Amino acid sequence: MCANTFGKNFCLTTFGESHGTAIGGVIDGCTPGLLIDFDKIDEELKRRKPGTYSFGSQRKESDEIIFLSGIFEGKTLGTPIAFVFKNDDARSSDYDDLRRVLRPSHSDFTYQQKYGIRDHRGGGRSSARALLPCVVAGAIAKQILQKHNVAINSFVTQIGEEKSESFSYDQIKDILLKIKQENDTVGASIRVEVDGLPAGIGSPYFRKLQSLLAQAMFSINAVKGFEYGDGFRAASMRGSECNDAFINDNGKIRCKTNHSGGIQGGITNGEKVYFNVAFKPIPTLMRPQQTVDVDGNEIIYDVEGRHDVCVVPRVIPIVEAMTAMVLVDLMI
Repeated sequence: MCANTFGKNFCLTTFGESHGTAIGGVIDGCTPGLLIDFDKIDEELKRRKPGTYSFGSQRKESDEIIFLSGIFEGKTLGTPIAFVFKNDDARSSDYDDLRRVLRPSHSDFTYQQKYGIRDHRGGGRSSARALLPCVVAGAIAKQILQKHNVAINSFVTQIGEEKSESFSYDQIKDILLKIKQENDTVGASIRVEVDGLPAGIGSPYFRKLQSLLAQAMFSINAVKGFEYGDGFRAASMRGSECNDAFINDNGKIRCKTNHSGGIQGGITNGEKVYFNVAFKPIPTLMRPQQTVDVDGNEIIYDVEGRHDVCVVPRVIPIVEAMTAMVLVDLMI
């Protein structure tokens, strides 16, 4: 199985399955001499951690990170940073009945077709838990960006049919508890804003910033849509509405508006970079569903186990992490 490495200059290679012995990663290309704030890494991991929310998976993992190399006396060496997380609370028996079941909208069928074998326990390699190393690499990337005064902020802007400029935690909780009581799941959208990027980040043609951001976002489980700037709304606009006029702001060239989302020609123009990411509903429902088994027999299956109702809020640190990795990869 290939394609487990992300990035060109700041690279992350991940390994492990949801119910295997461990999940881990190797970061290569990290700036040497960086004093690591381990508390900030732990904070990011806690944001993604299962068992934290009453409306989410109740899997109780410590998510305690073990660094194996690349850091000495709290500073990066410039050599590969290897780390692992042990899977302490894997209940593989919850998935015994799914050994021969092809779950709707999961990767069961496609993995089986491609490799002729799959790990049915919690989705194996396709589990969202396999993205845990991205949070670590992203937390380190964020610390590099902080030194350049670059900040990443994200907001939940849609849950199902409900929309808001930024949902509060209590709003999210109320909506998702209701969905959970109905034994259903729901999709969501997240807006990301990046402040402090100078002009000149990104390269044409095939290393455009928006291209790499889109690739990064679509690497995250359940992502169905990506748009930056005015995005799909631009299709209904005229050029006179959509163009960003340049102005002289006290001797600095800037844009009067920001329909471009801070990116023009694949390169940052110095304005705020912003984009939206849309997620489908989690396909595991706590209700019977129609499907087939590996032999093509039509069956009705009823899942058990510990599952989320929606990707938010646990996916937010992953979105921010992938954003940070893209930016550092281009800025190194």
